This record gives sequence, C-alpha cells and structure tokens, in this order.
Amino acid sequence: MKDERSRVCPVEHSRVLDNGVRAWLQNPRRVLAPHIGEGMTALDLGCGPGFFTLEMARLVGPSGWVIACDVQQGMLNKVREKIHGTAFEARVVPHLCRGNAIGVTEPVDFALAFYVVHEIPDQAALFTELARILKPEGRLLVVEPSFHVSAAAFEKSLALASEAGFVTRQESKGLLSRTALLTRRPEAFRLRQQWG
Repeated sequence: MKDERSRVCPVEHSRVLDNGVRAWLQNPRRVLAPHIGEGMTALDLGCGPGFFTLEMARLVGPSGWVIACDVQQGMLNKVREKIHGTAFEARVVPHLCRGNAIGVTEPVDFALAFYVVHEIPDQAALFTELARILKPEGRLLVVEPSFHVSAAAFEKSLALASEAGFVTRQESKGLLSRTALLTRRPEAFRLRQQWG
C-alpha cells in the first residue's frame, strides 16, 4: 500500500465515508451480495471506517471471515468500535497495511477495492500482490470514482491488472463509479505454482 497520507481520506473526515446518503447511493448489500457467499474469506482493501466491512461480515456468515485492511490505524479503530460486542467481532480481522504492501498472507475468495486503487502509487505491485492473495477461483471487484478517475486512467489500471494475471470479466460505468470484476487467468496461476 503506502505511507503517503496525503492521498487518503483522513480519519477525521471518516464520516464522509460512512453515512446514510452513501448507503443509499452505494448500498453495500447490492454491491456485495452477487460476489460473497457464506463461509468465504473476504478482503476489504482500504476499508476506512468499515462501510462495506459489516455487510461483508453478514454475507460470509459465522463460518467465514473478513480481513479489513487500511493504512491508517485510526480507520481500523473505527472498525473495531463498530464490531465491538457484536457477532462480527469473531468474523472481522482488522489489518494494518505497512509501507507499500497489503501484507496479508491468508488466501481470500473475494477482494473489494472500492475507491482505493487510484490512491496507490504503485498499482502494478498492488495487482501483483492481490493476484498472489486471491485463491485460483477468487474474484476482485475494483470500483473507482468516475468523478475523479478518468476512463483512460481506469483502463490503464485494468491493463496493469492484466499484466499481473487478471482477466476483466465485467466492466460497467454507473452514476458515480467505474466498475470491473476481475478473476485470475488460470495459466497465470499454474505458472506461479510451477515456478513458485
């Protein structure tokens, strides 16, 4: 990931990332339900205050779990506050990213990168690490803000993902977002198995 805080939303503005208007525009259940099932391990990359994390925890159920990743300890503290004393406490693992890496070693079935890829200076390294973390049949949902990320910049990100071994399965543009669902190329996984 990164240490460069100027590219991320500061913790003191986290209310912007977690409110009723956003829930209406970017309903977490509507975004996540097609991709997450019970028993899965899901990664919420750049989780912020946990806007998507709780819905992920609902969808994976008691037999699954969610890794909530962020570069700011303050955001992870907000996630901890939300889940404290709930059933989600056993399903959500807050994880602080350090330096330029996610740093997760647990294989995941699904990863969400919602409005975060454009904040990463080395996107090639990000996609390479995500390709390593995702299980062979895993899926990565990349959503970027269309008011901030141009179509050309989004396509450049998808090209970097392709170089890292991903295939774009679906791509769409909504009112506020550019979205792509990615899976790993089977041959890329086989090569990684052969050569470590």
